[in-house]
Amino acid sequence: MNYKLSIVAVVGAFSALSLLPNPAAAQSSDCSYPIGAVVSLSGSMAAIGGAIANAGQLAVEHMNEAGGLLGCKAEYRLRDDQGLPNVGIDAAKSLVAVEGAEVILGAIQSGVTMPILTSVAVPENVTQISCCSSAPSFTELARKGGTDGYWFRTLPTVRPQGFVMSELAAERGYSKVAVIYVNSDYGLAMAEAFEEAHLAGGGEVKMVAYNQEQASYRAEVSQALQGEPDALFLVAFPADGATAMREWISFGGTQNILLSNALRSKEFIEAVGEKYLTNAVGIDNAQFDGPSVDAFNSSWKDRYGEAPEGPGLHTMYDAAAVALLAAQASGTYEGTAIRDTIRKITGPGGEVINPGPEGFARAIEALKQGKSITYVGATGPIEFDQFGDVSGPYLLWGIAEDGELTNIETWSVERVNALMADK
Repeated sequence: MNYKLSIVAVVGAFSALSLLPNPAAAQSSDCSYPIGAVVSLSGSMAAIGGAIANAGQLAVEHMNEAGGLLGCKAEYRLRDDQGLPNVGIDAAKSLVAVEGAEVILGAIQSGVTMPILTSVAVPENVTQISCCSSAPSFTELARKGGTDGYWFRTLPTVRPQGFVMSELAAERGYSKVAVIYVNSDYGLAMAEAFEEAHLAGGGEVKMVAYNQEQASYRAEVSQALQGEPDALFLVAFPADGATAMREWISFGGTQNILLSNALRSKEFIEAVGEKYLTNAVGIDNAQFDGPSVDAFNSSWKDRYGEAPEGPGLHTMYDAAAVALLAAQASGTYEGTAIRDTIRKITGPGGEVINPGPEGFARAIEALKQGKSITYVGATGPIEFDQFGDVSGPYLLWGIAEDGELTNIETWSVERVNALMADK
């Protein structure tokens, strides 16, 4: 028996209040399709997961305001993966087998996303789109045919981030760098990319892995401090990262700090103390400038009362939007059809569709008229390669004396590609 009736988003932490339907979005039809979310409501990603999940909620609301998904109401539902692979797998299995998911969005952590992909999405012919999992292992799996084409992600892989951060370290004169990294696909990939680039440039690297959710990281910090490094590159998630950062500071470690994208979080800054981070610089995925990005930013501020800041917001909206529009264009909730439609609604040549209810309404009307569409999203133009990957610019960010996040510099796609040539 085929139970597949819905689209599922496997993402980070979120508030249960977001499950309440939007009264203004009610459709004339009695039918509905739940849009699920397997989210880190608890665990190391909870500090950033709520906002990421809100971005998915916003896309669902916009689709409903535009007239609904295939004439039915989309409903956003939430599960907690607790940052644990087994919990994420169980949630995804339930949403596919019981709820009838044809699309899975997520998860945030690569270590949760990969087992969902291999244990649930691929075996069940369900399309999976991640907002936030950037480990290169997904590309390698796709290259070997292990995803059957059901894998997509709306942010670039983590490998270029390590090379960009090595360039930044060299610019700042950081020769000897200690790298404390979370022992996961994400952490290892970024740390190894940094090490490769920094050693090639004549620098020294001290690599120290840590396991998540420990009460203390004194041993790891003490190991990283050996040799008196010029700087620390911390590749971590907010909760564990704050613990390690406080211990680094208390042990007299340098305040020449490099930070990974997951630490672009006010919760991390508040937990550490902004006065210790004013010389820190971090990396994150950047957005293109243009009307599509402006449309998302404006919609986010109208809905949530503040500017969209932090990792994963733009990419999560786009992951949800791509899933919704591909389902609309395919005319069915069948996972393979959605897989085969995604590149058709993101490739060039169609009527340009931007984020927001007006954009989605234009997409629905254009598709009714037999026209093709090109979704240009919250992150700008989206074009998936044969492995389901995208490329994009990077943002270098810092922390002001008042604790506010600041933008330092943006690396264009062309600059990143030039850096990564032949890497």
